[in-house]
Amino acid sequence: MQRPDILMPAPLRAIVPEGLEKISTLHKTFEAADPEAAIDAVADKIRGLAIGGFKVDEALLDRFPNLEIISNFGVGYDSIDAALCGQRGIMVTNTPDVLSDEVADTALGLMIMTVRELSAAERWLRAGNWKPGQNYPLTKATLQGRTLGVLGLGRIGKAIATRAEAFGMTVHYHGRTKQEDVSYPYHATLKGLAEACDTLMLVAPGGASTRHMVNAEILEALGPNGILINVGRGTVVDEAALIEALRSGTILSAGLDVLEDEPSVPQALIEMENAVLLPHVASASVHTRDAMGQLVVDNMSSWFRSSKALTPVAETPQSS
Repeated sequence: MQRPDILMPAPLRAIVPEGLEKISTLHKTFEAADPEAAIDAVADKIRGLAIGGFKVDEALLDRFPNLEIISNFGVGYDSIDAALCGQRGIMVTNTPDVLSDEVADTALGLMIMTVRELSAAERWLRAGNWKPGQNYPLTKATLQGRTLGVLGLGRIGKAIATRAEAFGMTVHYHGRTKQEDVSYPYHATLKGLAEACDTLMLVAPGGASTRHMVNAEILEALGPNGILINVGRGTVVDEAALIEALRSGTILSAGLDVLEDEPSVPQALIEMENAVLLPHVASASVHTRDAMGQLVVDNMSSWFRSSKALTPVAETPQSS
């Protein structure tokens, strides 16, 4: 069987090119002196794209007349016009499951950091403030008795909910539809969820349908004892409204692993003691990122071996 031509337009974990080179002719065009010219030179032959966070729109798809599959490194794929890919018969895959536990662990860690002000306490200690008779102020919030509202009860959301229950938290959720096999209380609106909880955990994907779902109205519903945690996508939150809510005391604090315009971080958030900020590291361990990379390879291998993908996204279902 002829080896398929696969394009990797930007660097990915070493496990990805190493695996793809075993099953294909791999074109790493980012290594070329003129990457765009290198893409043009092979575009007609390309049957697969291996990408991560790379924008795939109509203009890009038009360059590859024989494209069959896009294997995305990551669960989120809002940078890909998956609906258009579906219309054109192009398979899109992502990397679910293999990072669910890692992200859930980070989400709980970020929540505890935010509730108990652990990063602020560490900064206070490192600044030389811990002296006889001088202790860090008692934290305004505690994890005890809190109610967690999860926006996006998918694989990661469920893993977070299970961990939260182990901490004694009550869990509620909101999503597009009520899940019949889930016992947690369901709220038909995000505002209803925010009103019912004091800790709002965002695990929602990005894209036009979720942009700025968490706005001034939702933050007001969360209330002055409310804490916002985001490990989904930064665009889900109206960042200007969040900054104002943190500044005015509309909510108590926020823990963010994702931001609206990454890697740009508003100076106002950096200066706030009631904001805990991480540089999008929820799945960023060697173990998990390599597992994600292997799934990119495995999706490609399965597709070109059997015309079946392992983890197709919803917009590009495959026939049984």
